[in-house]
Amino acid sequence: MTELYFEDFTPGRVFDLGTVAVDRDEMLAFARRFDPQPFHVDDEAGKASIFGALAASGWFTASLWMRTYVDGVLARAASLGSPGGEEIAWPAPVFAGDELRAAMEVLEARRSRSRPELGLVKLRASLQRGDETVFRSVFTGMFGTRDGTRTS
Repeated sequence: MTELYFEDFTPGRVFDLGTVAVDRDEMLAFARRFDPQPFHVDDEAGKASIFGALAASGWFTASLWMRTYVDGVLARAASLGSPGGEEIAWPAPVFAGDELRAAMEVLEARRSRSRPELGLVKLRASLQRGDETVFRSVFTGMFGTRDGTRTS
């Protein structure tokens, strides 16, 4: 059931997306398939790396955040996709067993000029391990308006 529309994404609103635990088997399976750098797939290589231990792929970390976003927001929103973003960063490594808190903040929101039945919402994604940010991204989400009609 759709509960969230463009009008609900007001600048300053923060969505707490809950926590996610980093599962070692999932982390390794992802790295082996999509990002098989030695420090992502081999314990000894991870220990010898700048990370000091087997580290999750940043893309795996991003996918953990994405899952919380789908579960916490998109599954109940009039989501129309995303045209992209302008920032993605992994300022600290993620390790198996970490518990990460996910959040999303609305930075800006405006109706599309060419398609006013949808809104463009600039969002900041984040994953935290305690007080430390391990992932952040700024991107645009597109959401349908509550009335779904064009305005003049």
